[in-house]
Amino acid sequence: MTQSLPDQLPAPERAFTGRAGLPVVVVGAGPYGLSVAAHLRAAGVPVRVFGEVMGSWRHAMATGMFLKSTPAATDLSAPGPGARLADFRRLRGEPELTELTPIPCDVFVRYGQWFQESHVGDVDPARVVSLDRDGTGAGFAVRLADGRELTAGTAVVATGLNGLAYIPGQLRRLAPEGPGLGALVSHTSHHTDLSRYAGQRVAVVGGGQSALESAALLHESGAEVRVLVRESRVRWGTTPVLSRPWTRRLARPASPLGTGLALAAVCQAPYAVRRLPASARLLLFRRALGPSGGWWLRDRVEGVVPVHTSCRVTRAEVTPRATVRLHLTEPDGTSELTVDHVLAATGYRLDLDALPFLSPGVRRALVCVPGARAPELTGTFESSVPGLYFTGSLAAPVFGPMMRFVAGTEFAATRIARDALRRSHAAR
Repeated sequence: MTQSLPDQLPAPERAFTGRAGLPVVVVGAGPYGLSVAAHLRAAGVPVRVFGEVMGSWRHAMATGMFLKSTPAATDLSAPGPGARLADFRRLRGEPELTELTPIPCDVFVRYGQWFQESHVGDVDPARVVSLDRDGTGAGFAVRLADGRELTAGTAVVATGLNGLAYIPGQLRRLAPEGPGLGALVSHTSHHTDLSRYAGQRVAVVGGGQSALESAALLHESGAEVRVLVRESRVRWGTTPVLSRPWTRRLARPASPLGTGLALAAVCQAPYAVRRLPASARLLLFRRALGPSGGWWLRDRVEGVVPVHTSCRVTRAEVTPRATVRLHLTEPDGTSELTVDHVLAATGYRLDLDALPFLSPGVRRALVCVPGARAPELTGTFESSVPGLYFTGSLAAPVFGPMMRFVAGTEFAATRIARDALRRSHAAR
């Protein structure tokens, strides 16, 4: 169904003929998928979006969590005016958010849903279970979980971190049937409500925002929590200063990812990051932003929740009482910790093999970034499979760390939509 939305060009599907009449399929309806779709529809390109709107933000974030990003770094991208978070807040009669106002995740979810209704239009909640090249080799055969099939001229993978949660092997062995809510170990992305662990002993493994905020929520829900951090200290963000002297702004310019020359550079010129050698890009991807907690979270953790730094889990085993015994190495020697549950805040691993909807043939044809399992991409986010684009976190090893955050939506969406439009016109 084609819709004409405010501040957008109508989508004249009848203007496209032949293979150009086939839609662009966007797999994923989070910030990147919605932004790409908004640009495509404004350009009149037929587009079908599949997935639950803001699904990961609704189901992989515990109630009570906040965004680490500032309001200026959380805008989704549409080609016309009126699509920013500030616009949404103003239309809803809600107060403006500043850098000193942590953004609740539920506010961001509502913003994404409003963006979809106002700037994207229809989104099909069906899950894509297969994406393969069609018989002609010039398009894609798409199969949905409900059995429907369609052909697409172009496909955009915007699945975010869905399916990429990483749990170290020694912890994963605690749950032979798989980690999750009913197992002895789970990942932070498995939870929407941490109050289920009230009265239980929980070890949180990790030292980043997800670990520290989960620990605070667990403690506030009545759980007995300990945080196990590999690093020698916990890093905290600094409280933003709304007005800085020009000398400080020059020495440490602001960027969507924080202050500093390096962060400002990778945010200003992600296309330049792509020109770096693959080894340099991966180093930048892995080290540009280390684990840290938001400045507003510090008072809820420091001096409140026990945090063990320079602490490594060397072994984990299930006890006869169906609890978990963790063997730890700490600066003063080894120790043991018995808990009822282990919450792994151990991040994500980019791996194309974790995207089950990609057919074996497509997966084999994808060229990966050397040293990684993420796709190598052109300057327009196109992979080695013609007409197949990747955006969001899977593009971060090519374009830099900004792609791990909502701040990268405009850069990605404008380039993908422009190239998809070019392909449509070329096929006419």
